[in-house]
Amino acid sequence: MKIKITFPDGSIKEIDSGKTAEEVIREEIGEGLLNASIAVKINNDIKDLSTPITNDCDFKVLTTKDIEAKEVLWHSSAHILAYAIEKIYPEVKLTIGPAIENGFYYDLDLDTPITEEDFEKIEKEAEKIISEKLPFIRKEFSYQEAKEMFKDNPYKIEMIEDLEKENQPITYYSLGDFKDLCRGPHLKHSGKVKAFKVLKTSGAYWRANSKNKQLKRVYGISFFSKEEMKEYLIKQEEIAKRDHRKIGRELDLYSFQEEAPGMPFFHDKGSFIWNKLVEFVSQIMEDRDYEVNKTPLILNRSLWLQSGHWDHYKENMYFTKIDNQDFAVKPMNCPGNILIYKAHQYSYRDLPIRAGEFGLVHRHELSGVLSGLFRVRAFTQDDAHVFCTEEQLKNEIKDLIDFMDVVYKTFNFSYSMELSTKPDKAMGDPKIWEMAENTLEEVLKEMKKDFKINPGDGAFYGPKIDFHLTDAIGRKWQCGTIQLDFQMPEKFDLTYEAADNTKKRPIMLHRAVLGSVERFMGILVEHFAGKFPLWISPMQVIILPIADRHNEYAENLRQALKKEGFRAKINDKAETMNKKIRSAQLEKINYILVIGDKEQENQTINVRTRDEKILGEMKLSDLIEQMKQEILKKEIK
Repeated sequence: MKIKITFPDGSIKEIDSGKTAEEVIREEIGEGLLNASIAVKINNDIKDLSTPITNDCDFKVLTTKDIEAKEVLWHSSAHILAYAIEKIYPEVKLTIGPAIENGFYYDLDLDTPITEEDFEKIEKEAEKIISEKLPFIRKEFSYQEAKEMFKDNPYKIEMIEDLEKENQPITYYSLGDFKDLCRGPHLKHSGKVKAFKVLKTSGAYWRANSKNKQLKRVYGISFFSKEEMKEYLIKQEEIAKRDHRKIGRELDLYSFQEEAPGMPFFHDKGSFIWNKLVEFVSQIMEDRDYEVNKTPLILNRSLWLQSGHWDHYKENMYFTKIDNQDFAVKPMNCPGNILIYKAHQYSYRDLPIRAGEFGLVHRHELSGVLSGLFRVRAFTQDDAHVFCTEEQLKNEIKDLIDFMDVVYKTFNFSYSMELSTKPDKAMGDPKIWEMAENTLEEVLKEMKKDFKINPGDGAFYGPKIDFHLTDAIGRKWQCGTIQLDFQMPEKFDLTYEAADNTKKRPIMLHRAVLGSVERFMGILVEHFAGKFPLWISPMQVIILPIADRHNEYAENLRQALKKEGFRAKINDKAETMNKKIRSAQLEKINYILVIGDKEQENQTINVRTRDEKILGEMKLSDLIEQMKQEILKKEIK
């Protein structure tokens, strides 16, 4: 039987049904590409080279140059990691080992500690496996055969039983003597991995449930070339230098205390940055006719039942009792703002209502995933909820996208967008979901925005557009979001009076620009490596008197700067000037003013920047004017 395969250039070939992808490449394209092949994409599904082709399909070869090939590499490397660990620790019980955004991990049930001192021996064992060029061999088997193969591993048995309940096919991959329950796809053989490194370990609960046993999670990274690994390690060094937890300590911005795990404490300098971010976004909101609300931290259970959070988000919430009634600490601001909307009678003339709130929320995160300002339990969302008519919807979405653009470009971020669609656990009519997804897609196309579809990652109440920022060293961060919601207005019976005097439902848009003020601040610390633009810098000027006789003049300068709204301090310690300048640079203070006899006599200052740029002698009034313009333009230097 003949089937047709279509190549990326549009050409079509007829082949015998049942040929493997490897055979198709060899016979229809050539040995050169086969040697470079990692996997294939058949109708957008990534498959092994050993996969038989049995139906008409689109056919694309993936090489080391394709992003999708890295997922295959890292998934295969997770098996190599598990095999190496199993050789060293035969008593280990393996659970799961997926590819992730940057590398892979494997979760282990092992009583023996694994520390950094053990990484080298794991890597050496992995390198032996790689050098042997062991083939990854895929086999299907029955549930009974699977249970027999993994009879000593309760985690694998649990997974097999789940597959059996769902009537899903079951496969395993062998790699030498190693066998693992897996769907694939994988590399042709282990030798395709050219560089392999164990990165770190952490704790993880089986199936992310704190009621289950805590496992060991071992992370790794691998590449198709040693050069890529070298570049990666250099970048990791830069990331370590920019670690916001380290810089936060050095600059005295914030701290984390055992008394409130996952809940940051902002010190004076950190609070300054936090407030400036809120002030910045608030001004844009004011310019765009937002109202700003403030809603309670604790709300009755009945509200969360009505919103759907009780059923869909309960495991992430904190609870308390007041007067023998159940209350929840809010994990989101939307229900509170809905109640404010319901406190009014609106007509179509009043819409759109753009209601913002910088609302403190709490979410229960497992202790193992807490990570500085990036993953916390208490944070402030820069939320807004837009209530509009169907006719206004597209323009409101466009306005929100433009809002995001203004904010991100101010910090010199480039960004990409994803349209996230209906998840498995969603509420509402599928037809409304389809219409909502189509609306978001149409707006993005009308605005000529590049975007990709992220299937199944929408909120439980509606699809969304997510914004992914790229920082100064190329890392991506998901921050802003626009979520289209037809569900909440229905659940809360929200209405407005239409032009024909009938009651109609408003459409609700949820949006956050920073995402959370705390996380965005952490991203900024790393993006700027602590060297903040002047307008959000927590210490903008430092004055360095050369001798004690210059201290009075230094204080006069500080007071003049303070009067103009600048944050300035004096370092009058008995230290050398070089040491004072170096300390100011380590504190990442924007402007360093040195004053001695000449400056005091001339009523001037000698100015340099934290990056050792010498501006020379000038009048304080000239520097003040220069700094005012820098702040007005929100310049990045």
